[in-house]
Amino acid sequence: SMFKGSVAGSTNQDRPCAVASSLLQPRAHTQPFCSVRFQPSAAMSTLLINQPKYAWLKELGLSEDNDGVYNGTWGGKGEVVTSYCPANNEPIARVRQATLAEYEETVQKAREAWKVWADIPAPKRGEIVRQIGDALRKKIKVLGSLVSLEMGKIYVEGVGEVQEYVDVCDYAVGLSRMIGGPVLPSERPGHALIEQWNPVGLVGIITAFNFPVAVYGWNNAIALICGNVCLWKGAPTTPLTSVAVTKIVAEVLEQNNLPGAICSMTCGGADIGTALSKDERVDLVSFTGSTQVGKQVALMVQERFGRQLLELGGNNAIIVFEDADLNLVVPSALFASVGTAGQRCTTTRRLMLHESVHDEVVERLSKAYKQVRIGDPWDRNTLYGPLHTKHAVQQYLAAIEQAKQQGGTLVCGGKVMDRPGNYVEPTIFTGLAHDAPIVHTETFVPILYVIKFKTEEEAFAWNNEVKQGLSSSIFTKDMGRVFRWLGPKGSDCGIVNVNIPTSGAEIGGAFGGEKHTGGGRESGSDSWKQYMRRSTCTINYSKDLPLAQGIKFE
Repeated sequence: SMFKGSVAGSTNQDRPCAVASSLLQPRAHTQPFCSVRFQPSAAMSTLLINQPKYAWLKELGLSEDNDGVYNGTWGGKGEVVTSYCPANNEPIARVRQATLAEYEETVQKAREAWKVWADIPAPKRGEIVRQIGDALRKKIKVLGSLVSLEMGKIYVEGVGEVQEYVDVCDYAVGLSRMIGGPVLPSERPGHALIEQWNPVGLVGIITAFNFPVAVYGWNNAIALICGNVCLWKGAPTTPLTSVAVTKIVAEVLEQNNLPGAICSMTCGGADIGTALSKDERVDLVSFTGSTQVGKQVALMVQERFGRQLLELGGNNAIIVFEDADLNLVVPSALFASVGTAGQRCTTTRRLMLHESVHDEVVERLSKAYKQVRIGDPWDRNTLYGPLHTKHAVQQYLAAIEQAKQQGGTLVCGGKVMDRPGNYVEPTIFTGLAHDAPIVHTETFVPILYVIKFKTEEEAFAWNNEVKQGLSSSIFTKDMGRVFRWLGPKGSDCGIVNVNIPTSGAEIGGAFGGEKHTGGGRESGSDSWKQYMRRSTCTINYSKDLPLAQGIKFE
């Protein structure tokens, strides 16, 4: 299926690569660090996990009430949250979150576990990561089904997300025999100049609702082979996925007689996220979520001179030139704008069309929009599922009103669907100015703003004028234009594509973006360096003491 590939994160001004809203002002849709959807507590008999149709949840070790803390032992004495299915707003099961005391205990256990893990040679750590990948492979369908049930994305995307974790494990296994620094030529006789890379220590990983498995997987697999231990705080609205993944990883560690705290987890809200960001014992904070919350995290981490890896929002554009192959453009724009119901950080939110192809593309794309199969996300025929929360539905309606007020013409969609769950129609607007306030707002919903342009210069400038700089794509056959697009005056994004959509990145490249997207890089290429610290080492193996730069000190 075209919808199989999974990309990183999702975002909205409020909730970038995937999270949701501010620590202080709950503007976004699910709160990044914050607590869960406020619905009356569910009676035991009504939980989905107790219905025969959902008995497969128990294959993941889930039950009615689940511990939300793991540090070698399971616990959870904090607030009990209920996880709801976005397709019908029915309660699935409950999770007991971490208290601050349990967070403290978990950090201490993780730091102790690091002493064991750091002594294991990197290729042997790679073998453990290989086993984690194999364990995930065995549970890929059932775990993908849980992602579909709890997050709301379609089944093939849920499975694709687990596949991404598996792929990163495979990648990390090979990487475990390759990471390291160069031996550099020394200007001094009898001296060796080498670069040594060591783990940073404890990596705190805060992930968003929109990719509840893959984003942790990218961070976890690479951090582990680098010799770090991990402490995961997943999104408060996808706690069952966090628990299920941690159970799979914990079993591998236990089978190898390794401390479980190497891969710790504390489910929770803003209190845990804030504690982690301010904690000097957490050497690196990897945060995926909204630009708004990411900025607060960055300030807290920087205040203590910690290290941060930020994967925040995107306001991504596809630019279609007059020579584009429209048979590529239409499915690309459809996938990138409608996939995951517009809740990826790499979702296409702006479609810039050259005036000569504008009307034809709008006509063909709106026809394709109307044929999108909408339904239960776990139904194998569905291409488009619900939004993750009721709050997102409200954001969708607010954005529709603003787009109309700012001069937009509604081409298709624009309504909440009359069915259970958080379903809205995928929506296209034309006629808005390239710099209309709503066009510059990353709303984490399936609304596409179509903008008409005349020249390459204005199209490139409009691509770059938004605050975020995550993903971008042009459709053209002009080789000169392709290399101008890739060059210093072209796209200012971290992902710069040609003749493919903005979403669906593969793991071998570094994933991340510039400006308000945060500057972090995860997954492939040399992203591993973000999880390690570098030392330059000079070793004198002679009997003399020549000084650098020819200095004489006698």
